[in-house]
Amino acid sequence: MEVIADLQIHSKYARATSSNLSIDNLEKYGRMKGLDLMGVGDFQHPLHRKEIDEKLTEDDKGILRTKNGFAFLWQTEVSLMYGQGGKRRAVHLLIFAPNTKLADEITKYLGSKGRLDYDGRPIFGMSCRDLVKDLKEIDDKIEIIPAHCMTPWFGLYGSKSGFDSLAECFQDQVDKIYAIESGMSADPGMLWRFEEVASGKVNVVSFSDAHSFWPWRIGREATIFEIPDLSYDNIIKAIRTGEGLKATIETPPAYGKYHWDGHRNCNFSCSPSESKKLNGICPKCNKPLTIGVDYRVEEIAKEPEGYKPENAKHYYLLLPLHELIALHFGTSLSSKKSWEIYNFLINDFDNEFNILLNISNEEMIRKKVDEKLVELILLNREGRLEVKPGYDGEYGVVQLPEKQKKLF
Repeated sequence: MEVIADLQIHSKYARATSSNLSIDNLEKYGRMKGLDLMGVGDFQHPLHRKEIDEKLTEDDKGILRTKNGFAFLWQTEVSLMYGQGGKRRAVHLLIFAPNTKLADEITKYLGSKGRLDYDGRPIFGMSCRDLVKDLKEIDDKIEIIPAHCMTPWFGLYGSKSGFDSLAECFQDQVDKIYAIESGMSADPGMLWRFEEVASGKVNVVSFSDAHSFWPWRIGREATIFEIPDLSYDNIIKAIRTGEGLKATIETPPAYGKYHWDGHRNCNFSCSPSESKKLNGICPKCNKPLTIGVDYRVEEIAKEPEGYKPENAKHYYLLLPLHELIALHFGTSLSSKKSWEIYNFLINDFDNEFNILLNISNEEMIRKKVDEKLVELILLNREGRLEVKPGYDGEYGVVQLPEKQKKLF
């Protein structure tokens, strides 16, 4: 069976998240999106855990289900901030549990390291190496994956507080890390150039890091599994071995907020090659530029641009459907008109991923979908939308012949 999964979700108890984030809303909009499986998010937070226990029932395969059968997985994210190698480090890690019993044990362990009630994504002053060692001693079925691995401030490979390799970060526990999560800042094509990915030591997965339930947030990045049936063991086996890991859905990295180097306050951005000519100094304020992901990839990469390993999985570069609607009609993502068009499309074609990936030009025209919107959907599917790269906290901007519209 094919399973489209978004396994990096937050609850309303995490900072900068929607106050209406709930299991019910995740199910409602997850179905619209075309997701088959989602993470519960922040399972160690006491108030969110209460909602999980009230709304979900665990089956004998480690899958949590709503009363209508929508599937969730035990999942949370932690932020580790500590010193190593004479530098300040900050890395976000995803944690997955195979059942309620082990979710409870993880919660007890995390509670012994600090408070769990102040933020859905708690902060601890321990190292990545120590966290992995301790959790794996509880049970090897617990999975730990570095989240949004290229973001400058909180990614494993981040330019501001990350590491140059998995081994540097996890040390003698590195063989217990089986995958890295690309995040909005990167795609597999960028990460294939890293020795650890090129050699097949780790696989690449992708999830949304959603802070709300809206369909332009959840599933904007996702992983497609092809497994015998839906179980925790089958999902984790695919992540660890690559067998059953079919593809990932990625937001084009140039839309990310830190793709190029630049200064937001100076309204200046540039490519890595231009940044090197400037010696990393902003020509407007003469202060160091915020170095972006593209530059950081070049620092770490062992393989040339365009390299593709033998075990590489397919990936799609896609913008959410709401983004395309808002871009074409000049509306906001949440406007009445955007929702009217979105709901019309969902009613006719079942779910968003079906529209973005499968429905033909002829089918959409037959259903009287606006022809220019159809063209935009097809350009999106083919990865042919050009982007002015984001930088220093600013999202990227799509480039169209007629006009530009800022996304996100």
